[in-house]
Amino acid sequence: MNNSMITSAASMYSLQQKLDMLADNMANLNTVGYKRKTSVFEDILTSLQPHEKAFELAGRRTPPGFTQGWGAKLSAMMLDMTQGSLQDTGNPNDVAIEGNALFRVTMPDGSEAYTRQGAFQLVPLPSGARQLVTNDGNAVLDAQGGGIIVPAGLELTIRPDGSMVAEGPVGTVPAELGRIGLVQVLKPELLSAIGDNFFGVAEGVNNAVVVEPLPDRQADVAVRQGYTEQSNVNLTNEMAEVIMVQRAYQLNLRALTSSEQMMTMANNLRG
Repeated sequence: MNNSMITSAASMYSLQQKLDMLADNMANLNTVGYKRKTSVFEDILTSLQPHEKAFELAGRRTPPGFTQGWGAKLSAMMLDMTQGSLQDTGNPNDVAIEGNALFRVTMPDGSEAYTRQGAFQLVPLPSGARQLVTNDGNAVLDAQGGGIIVPAGLELTIRPDGSMVAEGPVGTVPAELGRIGLVQVLKPELLSAIGDNFFGVAEGVNNAVVVEPLPDRQADVAVRQGYTEQSNVNLTNEMAEVIMVQRAYQLNLRALTSSEQMMTMANNLRG
């Protein structure tokens, strides 16, 4: 009975974690650039219990033992990098990615982070130029790791290949601004969420193993100016998973309750 209580309690804790993850996905249904989270479960412990010696009788073909499990645990949460739908906003500061890539941005502490949320802004600088930043004010980086500065009086144009140019009225000379900073995700399971739809690489993990700079010309990746990428969460699928998780939770709760009742009955027995 103790084994069944331990197994049920451990599984219920893992199911609660998955339920919280599904709730987070549904809460971000309309978040620009949001990537849904998926879960991976594994056995906590599996042991082989031998049968009693008395079972080993002549002519009886009894298995050498039986497998005993101790529940399941949520071993990892991974990002589903499936492409979300693109929405035409008509705002030239909005940028969306088609394909496997992330924007490079600088966080307030100076560290580099990554995001698919391309609802950017151009904020004025004392010099009169403007800098491309996220809605939170974090600087968007170019391919060289520097900020993207648009000279005064010019407008930013981002081509599908990620190259940028600042253009003005007829007769002015366009200014080439390099390429917008993009990285390709190699192992999305090693990306960690750091809040506000930003992702980073956990401390102690080699950054080059998780992401790598996008080549100058990547056929399956394109940048779309004037668009934002919508969340890739499918509400119908998330609700179906919620129902399955709730049923599994109820089953484990029933097993836990039954074990507790059996233990109470055993304690109340009188010789």
